[in-house]
Amino acid sequence: MSKQNIINFVVTLLLALILSQFLPWWSVMVAGFVSALFFSLKKVAVFLVPFLAILVFWSVYAFIISSGNDFTLAKKIAVLLPLEGSPYLLILITGLVGGLAAGIAALLGKQCSVLVKG
Repeated sequence: MSKQNIINFVVTLLLALILSQFLPWWSVMVAGFVSALFFSLKKVAVFLVPFLAILVFWSVYAFIISSGNDFTLAKKIAVLLPLEGSPYLLILITGLVGGLAAGIAALLGKQCSVLVKG
């Protein structure tokens, strides 16, 4: 992993953490967009680095929140969805959804930076 990838990962994670205090769930998209706008990545890393940053962020955050009440709500939601009542699978899917949102926003940020520079 290159230094630029690590910097983008950390910046995306910190921006998401800060913005999530003030904005709704889509703040992770702003974090991915801004990090890709200012820190140029190459090829698949443009999508993958913000995807992994938000996957980790949302998964850990959801685990911490859910473990505070013994996964009661997560278990009930996992029963409603076809997840066989597994709160851990629900937490993983939550992270994947957030990661996809951030990765796609990062692709848009990269395209905007190319458009402005070119």
